[in-house]
Amino acid sequence: MKHYAGLDVSVKETSLCIVDETGRICREAKLVSHPDDDLLAALNDPIWRFDRIGLEAGPLSQWLFSGLAEAGLLVICIETRHAKAFLKAQVNKSDRNDARGIAQMMRVGLFRPVHVKTLTSQKRRVLLAGRKLLQEKAIAIENDIRGLLRNFGLKVGIVGVIGFEQRIHSSAVSRSWPNSWNRFSSPDAFYANRRRRGSSDRS
Repeated sequence: MKHYAGLDVSVKETSLCIVDETGRICREAKLVSHPDDDLLAALNDPIWRFDRIGLEAGPLSQWLFSGLAEAGLLVICIETRHAKAFLKAQVNKSDRNDARGIAQMMRVGLFRPVHVKTLTSQKRRVLLAGRKLLQEKAIAIENDIRGLLRNFGLKVGIVGVIGFEQRIHSSAVSRSWPNSWNRFSSPDAFYANRRRRGSSDRS
């Protein structure tokens, strides 16, 4: 007899539902969301003859999909909006019922599969996204510093990345700040003062 499984994935736990070809529920469980833990052991039980295992596309889906597929399981990642439209018909919305619904979708073949990128493609995407994030943060910090100094009449002007720190430092020390600020006119002075304060606090 063929079996079908539905996985409703969340950050900590994954709800598992296994049904047979008649739609009868054979097993339900909540397991850790990790492909190498109890989840894989539950799906690899020799009593099951899986025809399809489905999980909804989401943040953890690609990772779980890759881990389960490497273990030789026939896993299908299904389109989110189509799955939500199917699961919306349920009376009670819960992780367990969602897993039941996904298992039934696998059984009757009512789903839309989505392509899951390879781990190599995912790693490249993460590197590009991280690079873009750092660039955006660096530009935002630079603009914030320019805005803060502009309140005191200091205009940084056009300067490259390499010379930005020196331009800021030169502009800051050239101003007539209150006496209490003079000791912080350079980063070295600031951190030296922090170290002195820390030593006095410990003594």
